[in-house]
Amino acid sequence: MINVALVGYGAMGQMVHKNFTDDMKLVGKVSLGELTSLYEIKEKIDVVIDFSNPANLDMIIDYCTKNHTPVVIATTGYTDEQKAKIKELSKNVPVLWSSNYSLGVILLNRLVREITPILKDSFDIEVIEAHHNKKIDAPSGTAKMLVQSIEEAGEFKVVNGRSGVSKREPYKEIGVHAVRGGTIVGEHEVIFAGNDEILTLKHSAHSKAIFAVGAIKGAKWLLDKSNNLYNMEDVLFGNK
Repeated sequence: MINVALVGYGAMGQMVHKNFTDDMKLVGKVSLGELTSLYEIKEKIDVVIDFSNPANLDMIIDYCTKNHTPVVIATTGYTDEQKAKIKELSKNVPVLWSSNYSLGVILLNRLVREITPILKDSFDIEVIEAHHNKKIDAPSGTAKMLVQSIEEAGEFKVVNGRSGVSKREPYKEIGVHAVRGGTIVGEHEVIFAGNDEILTLKHSAHSKAIFAVGAIKGAKWLLDKSNNLYNMEDVLFGNK
């Protein structure tokens, strides 16, 4: 049996719990109205799954370091300082950290990375993401992940929105656009616009369950890994 602690028991934390497989057991949940710290959990924790907010990071780092507990980090909106702390944590425990846990999004990101070097000198690239009206950060962590994959192919200027911006510099910019409204679970689209042709790669999430399933898959994969910083491409393609 895999003992799992959840940090965050809002919509996503509950969805993760709902998608537990028969070999998983919830031993504690750190959230409003629940426990305030992982240290309050009495049973041994095999893995921590975090779908909460950046304010919990220091507590997670302290507990996981002292107990050498693997952790799946699915929270977004971290500062540069906090990102550095996560990287430091991975020297002491296995850490799986991804901006998106959808298997389809990870494949989308892989395709973007492979296609961009081929098209970058003759196609303009735009990234469009859409989410529900309660999402706090913009652009989304997934959009930033896609931009980073594009940037691996060369130097680009990132332009967030185009209000008041002068004419586009062909093939040298990545336009990034965020849409917020209603109950949109998540949509990400990368447009490669060339002369007389357009290639579009798009992923649409229809339920938050896809993120829960991916996080659970990643948590199980992480259990026997050595100390390192992993992402979902490592889970799917065995890069490390």
